[in-house]
Order: sequence, then structure tokens, then C-alpha cells
Amino acid sequence: MGTVPSDIDIARAATKKPIFEIGAKLGIPAEDLVPYGHDKAKLSASFIAAQAGRPDGKLILVTAINPTPAGEGKTTTTVGLGDGLNRIGKRAIICVREPSLGPCFGVKGGAAGGGYAQVVPMEDINLHFTGDFHAITSAHNLLAAMLDNHIYWGNALDLDLRRITWRRVIDMNDRALRQIVGPLGGVSNGFPRESGFDITVASEIMAILCLASDLHDLEQRLGAIIVGYRRDRTPVFARDLKADGAMAVLLKDAMQPNLVQTLENNPAFVHGGPFANIAHGCNSVVATRTALKLADYVVTEAGFGADLGAEKFFDIKCRKAGLQPAAAVIVATVRALKMNGGVAKSDLGAENVDALQRGCVNLGRHIENIKKFGVPVVVAINHFSSDSESEVAAVKAYAATHGVEAILCRHWADGSAGIEDLARRVVDIADAGTADFKPLYADALPLMDKIETVAREIYRAGDVTAEPAVREQLRRFEEEGYGHLPVCIAKTQYSFSTDPERLGAPTGHTVSVREVRLSAGAGFVVAITGEIRTMPGLPRSPSAERIALNEAGYIEGLF
Repeated sequence: MGTVPSDIDIARAATKKPIFEIGAKLGIPAEDLVPYGHDKAKLSASFIAAQAGRPDGKLILVTAINPTPAGEGKTTTTVGLGDGLNRIGKRAIICVREPSLGPCFGVKGGAAGGGYAQVVPMEDINLHFTGDFHAITSAHNLLAAMLDNHIYWGNALDLDLRRITWRRVIDMNDRALRQIVGPLGGVSNGFPRESGFDITVASEIMAILCLASDLHDLEQRLGAIIVGYRRDRTPVFARDLKADGAMAVLLKDAMQPNLVQTLENNPAFVHGGPFANIAHGCNSVVATRTALKLADYVVTEAGFGADLGAEKFFDIKCRKAGLQPAAAVIVATVRALKMNGGVAKSDLGAENVDALQRGCVNLGRHIENIKKFGVPVVVAINHFSSDSESEVAAVKAYAATHGVEAILCRHWADGSAGIEDLARRVVDIADAGTADFKPLYADALPLMDKIETVAREIYRAGDVTAEPAVREQLRRFEEEGYGHLPVCIAKTQYSFSTDPERLGAPTGHTVSVREVRLSAGAGFVVAITGEIRTMPGLPRSPSAERIALNEAGYIEGLF
């Protein structure tokens, strides 16, 4: 038996077509593509605007059970399903997020799919790509610099230095930057104050770029960012600092979606990259809307498990962008379900139907939650070679008890040929028109009630706690006219609870809200729970220790 090729070996062996040929499949003229080399390009704003009158295709969400070290393969399944739809003769586009450098050099690795279901060029996508994240980082830190500069030159806006809310960002895991004190060094450097860094994917500007509809909307949202408060608690906006125009200039190119291709030469938009555990976890609205104008079916993903990514996709992205999803796919693996049932990672290769059945409660919870949004569901069993027939049959039987079908998918090993059954089922569901999408809560509900609704309905919490200062902050947000906004809950991705060790489907736990932040430009209120951090740290042995260039000049250790 031969050696199984690695993801990177498969990606490097790909036969890519010139990006203009990929664009031509979608009817995009060459002059409306801005090439970044031969295999990636950005769409022009004028082309996107010209599609406004075309009818929309059908939107398919790919989500998953809670992630485990065993692996689920959500992006891999998203890519595979897009290829599968094209294989059965449908016009389909994939819309996924751009990876962050933080996880690439930390522990998670790349995020461009795997096996024979990948988007390429894989190395470029995972490292710098077209520079979108650098533009976001620069725009964010420009605002921070202009804020400190304004204070240095007399603070005409009367900002209270104790109430500055705008931090800095960097696209790297660096716990040492979570809390900092600066500027130091005396009068010539400014006034000392406490601040800190977040990771770029947690930046409000990342969220703004992903939710803005065009450049004009982008600049309006940038101007609405609140950078801090005066002593009388009135907000100071980015537009008050006259920073919004320069920030929009930095983001002009980053705003345009990136076109690449799958291993099977099908089109994919890779654009935007907020994390779903600390942000809203979806690719850009402009990429999704453009894809819907160009294809009959658009397959997109939302980060981590359905308790985070899917909830935010429905309650934030779809609500704000007016999107109507036609179907949802929940990705699960036999291995991950066994881990939810108590099996150690080292023992996952052995058949264990009993543990699998115990772990299936995690899958069942996600099925129930998706149905609450009125969206029909199908389960994709992402196949591993160690899966036994009995285990696969057990997952199918469990899904059937929830009134949904579970379909075995072999796209990692076989590409589109291994996912045809799921593709046909998704088409049947989407074309049936049974989706009746509705957000979980109404705009008019008070902010704390929105947080409690998500915690109780999606996480199945028994109680939601918040310090009086947090509740008072929410009340002030409402007084300032932001009570209609949706909530974006920052929570561990590993559990329905705020304890990452509680696998399966816990109930009756307590969700503690320790901090709330207003993202006025993005258009949501962030509620930070448990021990979640907006600046991750590196693990004891980060992937960066094993990443290098080999003698042939190829990158080793990234995947």
C-alpha cells in the first residue's frame, strides 16, 4: 500500500488554470479582474456593482459540531461540496474566509481545505495572500495613531484618557501584548495610559470590511467607530478624528473579493476572516452577494461549531445583509463524535459504537439549533479511513431520529466524486424551497435579553450572569441608540458551555458575561464570556518552530 500524499503534496501537484479562465467561467471579463500573479485576482468594484439587477442563486451554509483535536473538516467539506455541485452539472461558487497568521504559526495550521478538496494556491492563501489582513491591520493602527496624536496636540475633543476603548492589533498570537502601558518616555512621546493589542481578526475593522456592502458603506461604518468617551460619557467617533477617509483609502483594494480556484478548477471567493469565537466568523457580505449573482448555488461556511459560527451567520450576517439561506450542512466525523463520547484521542482508531452514540448528543444539539432558524438541515459525515461500517450506520440512525439524513462523504480522498450524494441532496433541499429563515430574536429585544436568549436557546445555559457594571454598560448602549443591534457572543469554541472541557451537550450551566464592547461601525455588541481572549497566545510548542524553507525553496511544516 502506497504512502498517502499530504495536503501540501496534493496542492503542489495541482494543475491550475490561469485565473482569467476561472473568471471567464463566471462571465467575468478579463478587464474586471486585477491579477495577483497567475492564479489569484481581485474583482473590480464596477463589475460587482453592475450585477445588482441579477437574480440570486441559493445560499448553502456549511457548519459543524463543536471542534475537537480529532478534526471535523468544515472547510474541506465546503470546498468538496462546491466541487460536487459543479460535478453534477450545477453552477456553484465557494465562499470561504482568509486564514489568519496567528493559527498558522500557533497550533491550528492552514485553512484552505484538505486532501482532494482544497482551494489553491494553498501556501499563498495561508501566508499574506493579497495583503487584505495587512491593510486591515494598518487601517486599525492608523486610527490608533491618530487618536494618540490628537491627545498629544491638545485633546480638542476632550477625550477622557481613562475611557479610551480603541486598542491596537497585530495578526499574530502574542499574549505579551494583551495589556500594555504606553506612551512612555516623557512629554515628547505623549501621555501614559493603559491599552493593549487584539489579534487582527478580532478588529472591528475586520468585521466592518466583512459586513459592508460597498466602499461608500465601508467609509460610513469606519466613521461610526467609537474610539473612546469624554468625561460626560458622550462618545468620540473615528469621523471626529477625521480618520475615516484615510482608513478607507488603505482598505480600498482589500474590500474587493479574491478569486481563486479549487483543485478541480472551480471558482472560489476567499475574502475576510473574522474568528467565530471572538467575532462573527463569516466571509464578506460583498463576496457572498456577488457569488449569489453569478451562480445558481453558493456554498459558504461559518467558523467553528454551529453554536458560534452558524448562530452569528444567521443572527448577524443574514439579518444585516438580508440574506435568505436555503439549506444548512452540519459536518461531523466519527472520530470527533467518539471524542465527545469520552474516548481519548490516542484510542480513536478503534471501533467504539457505544462511545459514538454517547457523543452523538453534540450533533443532535446542533441539529435542533439550526432548525430553530427555520433552515432545513442535512448531516455530512466526513469520512476517515478508520471509520467502521457500524459506526457510520450509528451516525445515520441517530440523525434519522432527529428527522434529518446523514450522508457519508469521501471528498478528502476522492474529491468531487466522493461527495456527489451530498451534492444531490443539498440541491433537492434547496430547490424544494422549504426554508423559512428567521433570526433567533427580534431587533427590539433589550441587549441583555438577546444575550440570554442565545445562551439559553443555543447553549442551553441554566443561568446568565453579569456584573452590575456590565448591565449598566448595556443600558448606556441602549440609551445611546444602539439597543436594536444584534449581539456577538465571544465564547470558547470547544463546548456549548464556557468551559472548554465540557464536551457533549451540557445543560444547566452558567454563562458569565465579564465584558461588553460596542462595535458601532460593524453594527453589533460584543459580549465576552468565560476565559475567552481577543488576543490568543502561542502553545508550548508552536507550529512556527517547525516551519522553514527546504533546500528546494518550498515551505515545510505549515500544514
